[in-house]
Amino acid sequence: MEQNQYMVEVENVSMRFNLGIEKGFSLKQWFVDVGKGKKHEKKEFWALTDLTFKVKKGEVIGFIGSNGAGKSTLLKVVAGVMKPTKGEVKTYGTVCPMIELGAGFDYQLTARENIYLNGAIMGYSKELIDRKFQEIVDFSELQEFLDVPVQNFSSGMIARLAFSVATIVDPEILIVDEILSVGDMAFQAKSENKMLSMIGGGTTVLFVSHSIEQIRKMCDKVVWIEHGHVQRIGGKEICDEYIEFMNGKQG
Repeated sequence: MEQNQYMVEVENVSMRFNLGIEKGFSLKQWFVDVGKGKKHEKKEFWALTDLTFKVKKGEVIGFIGSNGAGKSTLLKVVAGVMKPTKGEVKTYGTVCPMIELGAGFDYQLTARENIYLNGAIMGYSKELIDRKFQEIVDFSELQEFLDVPVQNFSSGMIARLAFSVATIVDPEILIVDEILSVGDMAFQAKSENKMLSMIGGGTTVLFVSHSIEQIRKMCDKVVWIEHGHVQRIGGKEICDEYIEFMNGKQG
């Protein structure tokens, strides 16, 4: 990292989506309408608008905001899953996105096979997975289900397996979206401890959670986003401002 104190730089990032043409739209209907000279208007939605912030090495930054505020979209842009419509994102170091756990699984394959498949998707070598295989299995607590197709797993079991694969190495940048709410209470506590261990090892973390208590416990800096705009950036006092705002909305 060339004398750069920052691990993530987000500069004037905006993200636009086309919401589709209309309810019940199909390609066949589109051709019929075009033949009749009928035009369809694209409805645009800006999920993010001119977001700018920087994250220092080893910093844990939490993102809060109402449902649909743009938090998850932002993490996908930082992770490189989506390309922003405008602006630029720079990351300096290896990135581990834990955004949609299990998204890289083939549900027809067994848990054992998916450990290798998901690991390969995340860039891990077969040799690394061989070495870490028992550690993955032990952490997931799915020893009895290794040769069962993942399609027979509960959502909690899938998340446990995916989390166990994703965290076998300590990345330089960890991107986390609500994954600490998966599984039973015991596994949630174990996942949180694993996260804290990674943070203690110097990993830079971008973290979305609806649990304000988790944000208070784990984050150094808080970014509050509403309707795709940054409302406030600061310390844990932002959590209090957000709670006051939400209570005002409910009142």
